[in-house]
Amino acid sequence: MTPPRDPGSDGSDDLELPCGETVDPHAIDLGMREYRCPCGDVHAVVTDVHPPSRFFPESLVAILQETIDTDDEFEEFGTPHLMGVVLEEFPEEVVVHDAADDGAVGYTLLWIADFDARRLHEIIVELVVELMEHAISHADDDAAITEFESQMLEFDVSTFVEQYRREREFESEYDQPI
Repeated sequence: MTPPRDPGSDGSDDLELPCGETVDPHAIDLGMREYRCPCGDVHAVVTDVHPPSRFFPESLVAILQETIDTDDEFEEFGTPHLMGVVLEEFPEEVVVHDAADDGAVGYTLLWIADFDARRLHEIIVELVVELMEHAISHADDDAAITEFESQMLEFDVSTFVEQYRREREFESEYDQPI
């Protein structure tokens, strides 16, 4: 049986997912964080309009935005950069859709991963910690390096993700990140 299509969609812009199924990008709305696929799996959904605070507290996002210079069309470090790091690490498990010319969807970029939203969150945290470890290794301050390494020994990605996801659970579309 052919899956239902959104009105006005001819299926020509369908995005092939890592699992082999396809999805019409018009079926993805801005509030979606996961897509229940006909393959039986749940895939993480991220759009460029999702703030980086979806994954990290605003205080860390501010630090990342202050310290990371971007050399692209985006004004500051954000979700597209986080997903770029994920794409570098998992090129076969994430697909991206450029919707810049499609004013009907509400986003410019869409990423759908082969794994669920929680696993994607863990991956993003792990990769940012790796970036931070690399950056601190170039510091001239041995005390800062030692302090960072000490803190990372106590840091548990799964625990952080679980706690952060619980604390940022939004009640409605108008709630703000913590």
